[in-house]
Amino acid sequence: MSALTIDSDRPRLRWSMLQLFNYHHLHLVSRCTRSRKACSFSGTMVKRKRNAVEGEGGSTPRSARVSKKAKLVEDVGITAVQIEKVGVKVSSTKSKRKVEASAQDVIDLSSFPERVSSEWKVGAHVSAAGGVENAVLNAAKIGANAFALFVKSQRKWSSPPLTESSISSFKSRMKELSYDSKFVLPHGSYLINLGNPDAEKREKSYECFLDDLRRCDALGLELYNFHPGSTLGIVDPSVSMTHIADCINRSHRDTPGSRVVTVLENMAGSGNIIGSDFAHLGEIISQVELKSRVGVCLDTCHMFAAGYDIRTKDGWNVTVESFDTHIGLEYLRGMHLNDSKTACGSKKDRHDNIGVGHLSIQTFAHILADPRMQNIPLILETPSHEGSNKNWDVWVKEIAVLNHLSSSSTLAASSSDEVSERMYFGSLTQGIKDTIKAAGTTGGGTASRGGNTVKRGRRKVYEEQEEESE
Repeated sequence: MSALTIDSDRPRLRWSMLQLFNYHHLHLVSRCTRSRKACSFSGTMVKRKRNAVEGEGGSTPRSARVSKKAKLVEDVGITAVQIEKVGVKVSSTKSKRKVEASAQDVIDLSSFPERVSSEWKVGAHVSAAGGVENAVLNAAKIGANAFALFVKSQRKWSSPPLTESSISSFKSRMKELSYDSKFVLPHGSYLINLGNPDAEKREKSYECFLDDLRRCDALGLELYNFHPGSTLGIVDPSVSMTHIADCINRSHRDTPGSRVVTVLENMAGSGNIIGSDFAHLGEIISQVELKSRVGVCLDTCHMFAAGYDIRTKDGWNVTVESFDTHIGLEYLRGMHLNDSKTACGSKKDRHDNIGVGHLSIQTFAHILADPRMQNIPLILETPSHEGSNKNWDVWVKEIAVLNHLSSSSTLAASSSDEVSERMYFGSLTQGIKDTIKAAGTTGGGTASRGGNTVKRGRRKVYEEQEEESE
């Protein structure tokens, strides 16, 4: 039956809403009376029989009942979408979650793209909606060899603890889908500011930080990526750096026996945020006592925005050498692969899709050919453009392109002459642009993590912190 439009068939929709109200009222009255007596509503006699069989004049057993939404669709001839548009809530969230959970217990491996075997472990920050265990499935759906996730809400100070079921499912899916914990890079809450000069607020951040570490440990993970923090414009950067190091040291003492590495992320340099200069991160690490549990994640967009020009191979090598001088390559535990919407030195954190922004796809060719970047998680935080289908086709394409770049043979073939190289990289970029267009969006989009659009972003969070807002 073809769908009826809302404008042309409002009387029938209103009738369906009344029918649903009557159903709920009768159901409530019959349960409250707890008797076999007849009850009357709208001139109709309804007799409730606990063990009635359909066709014998009584109610239908619970196991055989048709859902309210399905009954409306069948009886009235309107679609589920139309029901939602007129504001009739007919689904049970609790039941829906149970169905989803049971459906996810069976993994159809044939539906996932084949994962490329490569020393460069490319993936994306995927959604953990519905439970952290779903992040593993979402990574497999896009052909990722690594992935990032939030182990709890990134915008709340506290969240419900992980359930034993989620922890068990996460570990079993990691094993079944052949993911190694050292290539999983969980991302910390955006609210955390370990450099806050206010002791009370810093303690609140620390508790959130410590909870994240314990969640990672419970899941059997080895890395935890977080943003260093901000001075809020109140103290000298060196003071905040000491606060950050003190919190890291304390967290290591508060998690004895844990192998989770606290991974500092380099920042773009806006406002009073710590970490845009490699020397900042080096200073923090120098004050950390347990060096085996501290590391760094390099974000390409942040590096570029902070003034590190990595667009050429020479520029990339100079930047890596600077990192080694101020921090040490032995502390590099992961990367975020993002193009930039803004120019070099802009100090603005604006992620763009690979090859679409100011960095260009050649930048990522340098990275994916550098053996120093092997065997660490290389995580996309680019706009996913997923819309409503949640197929994440753009990430699938970007991962495929980056894996292609990691092949030494294709790079050798592409660099035979300048014209051929330009055409080669141009075709790869165009492929990503075409996929973005096919996803139903235009332009670079808005940065996305975990399948959710980041509208406020880290910059806004730190602005609020600088206004002393919690």
